[in-house]
Amino acid sequence: MDPDWLIIEPVTYDCLVVGGGVIGLLVAYELSGAGLRVCLIDRGTPGREASWAGAGVLPPHRALPQDTAIEKLATASADLHPQWAQQLREQTGIDNGYRRCGGIHVARTRQLADRLDQAVDCWRQRHVAVEPMGPDDLFSLEPSLAPAKSNHVPRFLAAYLLPDESQIRNPWHLRALLVACRLRGVDIMAGVTAEGFNVRRDRVVAIRTTAGNLCADRICLTCGCWTAALTAKLGFTAKIAPIRGQIVLLTTGAVSPRRIITEGRRYLVPRPDRRILVGSTEEEAGFDCHTTGAGVAGLLAFALEIAPVLSEAEVKTTWAGLRPGTADRKPYIGVVPGLDNVLIAAGHFRSGLQLSTGTAVVMRQLVCGESPDFELEELSPLRHDPSSA
Repeated sequence: MDPDWLIIEPVTYDCLVVGGGVIGLLVAYELSGAGLRVCLIDRGTPGREASWAGAGVLPPHRALPQDTAIEKLATASADLHPQWAQQLREQTGIDNGYRRCGGIHVARTRQLADRLDQAVDCWRQRHVAVEPMGPDDLFSLEPSLAPAKSNHVPRFLAAYLLPDESQIRNPWHLRALLVACRLRGVDIMAGVTAEGFNVRRDRVVAIRTTAGNLCADRICLTCGCWTAALTAKLGFTAKIAPIRGQIVLLTTGAVSPRRIITEGRRYLVPRPDRRILVGSTEEEAGFDCHTTGAGVAGLLAFALEIAPVLSEAEVKTTWAGLRPGTADRKPYIGVVPGLDNVLIAAGHFRSGLQLSTGTAVVMRQLVCGESPDFELEELSPLRHDPSSA
């Protein structure tokens, strides 16, 4: 009988994607478009975790010659979003809600105004369109931001218009991706949990799952804040922690914002059907995905302070998602140390949707043995490993 290490299990797929959020679905979509046979598994329902919970804000981004890897990834993603939105609509008939709605960034405190001024300097260096706005211009463009007569709302210390800021409607986008992946022949397995790995030498030859062993030539780990638990089974510590973000959904028939309104880390995102997303918190709450009274109250207070007309809006629902955050808030993209055929794309924090298209292209290049369009050392999974210093 052959020794155990000589037993070769059949390769069923060219690539197995573990995790069905926006990153995993786009990686599967891109790989299948390159002619690979792809299987995607998800511990729950694909497209229902942090990707679904996000607000879909897409900041404008343009390249500079001295850009770092994360900045190049942002530029590549910004260029791809409108192209892939049209492509998905043509392939599936589903509108993912991509639109260039514009955004207004405001500040009501000196600290936030200083940070906004720094952001404006960066946008101008990148030749991103940005226009300063005085109170009259601001309230003329967005009447919903004008203070109510009976309310003493603090005067905005700074306000800038970004006409090229865009948005995607996350649930629509994920639905389009699921359909597009299936049309390209991706096998999608919901409710299938990865429990362990069969490793021989420097390769994973199979993933042990609740649906049995699955084999593939390449494996992509794209399961957000759950990725760390899987890499630990491979002897590698991916420092990815869940950061809870709560959102409130309002509906209104009154005058409401027409553009994305951002102050610091919080925002109002209007949809064409009079729905408005109010977000978002940043909380270290482990894997607890509940909304809280304090979180919801804080978001509602922010919304009414920014846009007093929303005082008559109906609170439709609330939800929370778990963002995968690394120590430096940059994603891990690359090969898992010590394993030639396992790659990771996780830890995108608040920028998962924004960086998803560029990430999918880079992952396709890595899986197919091509040189990425830019150096990935800055995003290496090894960068937080003291032994690699």
